[in-house]
Amino acid sequence: MLSPLSDYTFQIVAAGTMLLGLASGVTGTFAVLRKESLIGDGLSHASFPGVVAAFMFLAVKDLEVLLTGAAVASLLCMAAIALTVRYTKVKFDAALATFLAAFFGVGMMLMTYVQHTDNPNQAGLSKFIFGQAATMLARDVEITAAVAAMILLLAVIFWKELKLVAFDADFARSLQLPVRMTQLVYGLMLVASIIIGLQSVGAILMSSLLIAPAVAARQWTDNLGTMAVLAGGIGAMSCGIGTYASAIVKGLPTGPAIVVAASIVVLLSLLFAPGRGIIARYRVHREARRRWKEGDINVRPN
Repeated sequence: MLSPLSDYTFQIVAAGTMLLGLASGVTGTFAVLRKESLIGDGLSHASFPGVVAAFMFLAVKDLEVLLTGAAVASLLCMAAIALTVRYTKVKFDAALATFLAAFFGVGMMLMTYVQHTDNPNQAGLSKFIFGQAATMLARDVEITAAVAAMILLLAVIFWKELKLVAFDADFARSLQLPVRMTQLVYGLMLVASIIIGLQSVGAILMSSLLIAPAVAARQWTDNLGTMAVLAGGIGAMSCGIGTYASAIVKGLPTGPAIVVAASIVVLLSLLFAPGRGIIARYRVHREARRRWKEGDINVRPN
């Protein structure tokens, strides 16, 4: 039996998903620091009606066209959330939940309509809900590589601005940094990460791939640069492991396998990370409690 590593299809899918994991991990770092972890969930769900609408109006199923529609829908959702939060008393989480449901509901309605038409090309559109990495071609990997490179380049160019705005937007304004431009760059990075993940991971699970690597990386370091590198590495590794698992286990879908792999890394990080891990914290607490019982008045267990 041939190893999956020597299979051309596996190599294509693994390359595409690992590039996706790398870009998503870096982008998700800023989402986690900004305490906007659910924004990926909202934008990924919002992208689905854009996919279906692009097919309906242009009657083509080219990946570039469908992903462009997804990007437009995600940007519209992000703009709607931002305007709602800015000009009304609705909080961010409420606006996100509202538009997430609305956009995805519209997508499902459009999908139902398309499925009842006589156009045979509509077959396969539903794969963007849960993903179908096995259908990736070399051209798809090239698109993913180009978008991932753009995301990483934006992160490098706007690193200082993204960092300051993530921690304290008001302080960034006081330094006369382009906060609105930085917000736009951050939004473009989010949307770009999501649209290249629709084919392999799908609209529903894509938010996990954005957030899980960053959450895992956060447990191991307090340095933002190190966290971004770790998150990118964890994202790529999780995608590689998930793709390999789906290749050796018959019938195992790639997208869920990737998300499960990333979730396992998060769990291990939460348990074993030095300093922040549950086991490390328990040991510190136990030692403090022992010293307190022995009469050390300078130590008090939490």
